[in-house]
Amino acid sequence: MFKTIKSTSPLFIKKRVTIFLLAMAVMIFSSAAMSVQSLRGDHALDADANKVMKHKIDTVEGGIKRNFKLQPPMIPHTIDKYKITLKGNGCMKCHSEKAYKKEKAPKVGDSHYVDRDGNTLKKVSSRRYFCNQCHAPQTKDAPLVENVYEGI
Repeated sequence: MFKTIKSTSPLFIKKRVTIFLLAMAVMIFSSAAMSVQSLRGDHALDADANKVMKHKIDTVEGGIKRNFKLQPPMIPHTIDKYKITLKGNGCMKCHSEKAYKKEKAPKVGDSHYVDRDGNTLKKVSSRRYFCNQCHAPQTKDAPLVENVYEGI
């Protein structure tokens, strides 16, 4: 009557693999189609972007206390008019070896003059040149979430 297929036969294995792959494809495509959302929300692509809120920069005389030992110092003043390009770095007008004493500003750390091979350079290393990758001005805004971090 019915022909039975042994579970070790190539035909049986091929059928099982095909069924498994089809089931996986259906699950992937159905879940992907249901969960895709734009980071823009329901804002149309051809509509103008929402205006960015201006935040008041917190100016702190004497600097901002660090929360942990190797934390990059936070910027205690506005930097809106500072330009950092391949040809010039506005931060260095006050924080360079030549100007920091006159400007009463912290000098750029010695580590910023060391390249990836450990060689000490005369100018700030290119990997430390774009200051606001690590250093950031602070605002007077309320935190978005409660901060329970306790520094050392």
